[in-house]
Amino acid sequence: MTDLPETIADMGEWLRSGRTTAAALTDAALARCHALQASLGAFNVITDAAARATAERADAEMAAGRDRGPLHGVPLAVKDLIATADAPTTANSNILAPDWGAGHDATVVRKLRGAGAVLLGKLVLYEFATGWPDPATGFPIARNPWNPDCTPSGSSSGTGTAVAAGMIAGGLGSDTGGSIRGPAAFCNITGLKVTFGRVSKEGCVPLGYSLDTIGPMAHTALDCALMMDAIAGYDPADPCSADVPVPPMAAALTGDFTGIRIGVPRGYWFEAAGLDAEVRDAVRTALTAMQEAGAVLVDVELPYAEEGQIANRCILSSEAFAYHEQNMRTRPEVYGRYARLSFYRGAFYTGADYVQAQRLRSVIRDGVRAVMRGVDVLVVPGSPTAAPTFASFDPAQSA
Repeated sequence: MTDLPETIADMGEWLRSGRTTAAALTDAALARCHALQASLGAFNVITDAAARATAERADAEMAAGRDRGPLHGVPLAVKDLIATADAPTTANSNILAPDWGAGHDATVVRKLRGAGAVLLGKLVLYEFATGWPDPATGFPIARNPWNPDCTPSGSSSGTGTAVAAGMIAGGLGSDTGGSIRGPAAFCNITGLKVTFGRVSKEGCVPLGYSLDTIGPMAHTALDCALMMDAIAGYDPADPCSADVPVPPMAAALTGDFTGIRIGVPRGYWFEAAGLDAEVRDAVRTALTAMQEAGAVLVDVELPYAEEGQIANRCILSSEAFAYHEQNMRTRPEVYGRYARLSFYRGAFYTGADYVQAQRLRSVIRDGVRAVMRGVDVLVVPGSPTAAPTFASFDPAQSA
């Protein structure tokens, strides 16, 4: 946003110092969204009138001394599989019922509105958060703002694109097997795959019931923490929600690396086939910088890392097919090509496969817990490669 701050934290400072208004931030963001939509395709719908009304209300509240917190007056947007009362929810598919979630705010949306955030609209994704975008469905296809010939990754593609392009200060994505982490890596932003159960999934179109999470995407870790402070917490409307205390997150980010123990799984994660040397060396450079800032690097071994990918695919595909089974049997042609291929894969896993994958999941979970007793954080490459071009990527190989 020209001549205006980009981060949530900086916007908050400007708003509270009187250097700008929520209306000005919103107008600038909306102008950028419309200017870049044709070339970057980040949004399915931009809710101009609702956004401007919210911004005007935020300015009036702050002028009257009511401050809802760090998100008050800040322009955000949400992935279009999360229900919002002021726009349809499509999951980027022609098969979802047109009235799915109509007139309803998902719990995370309600919390963002309660924090005073200005929501600009619904963001593009891969169809039902899987596969690869199919132009034949007629939905926009998000492009990487650093190079529109390249993919922003998925499935939270629109959120990654919109944040990186400065169309919004932050947004919500969902992550079942990498759908926040992939766009964060390819678009050079920060994305948080939250702990399962930490953020309510009520009002979100499911992909994998036991894996789905909703999380923030923004320019910085601090911005993601500010969003998490607003959206995290127990929700009785979500049976997967964890009824545990939520610690303050933004306040805990001091920027001090002194004594932080960083686990480095140097085996599979830094020697995997297909890992670009450029990516590996960039992560090593970052680790060296953290060590020089006072962190302690600890070699660790994560159990069954490669096998874990297989288990994740089995669980995700099986649960996704369970949700889509009826439509896949009666009108599969309505799905885009790559979502259809992804769901068909789930039909070929057996009940025994699913049970064994869940057993391995438990073994991996316990192994990671043991590793984490000795370290504060793990550092691994977020993606084995930089963003590929649309022309060079073969979606059939990953469907």
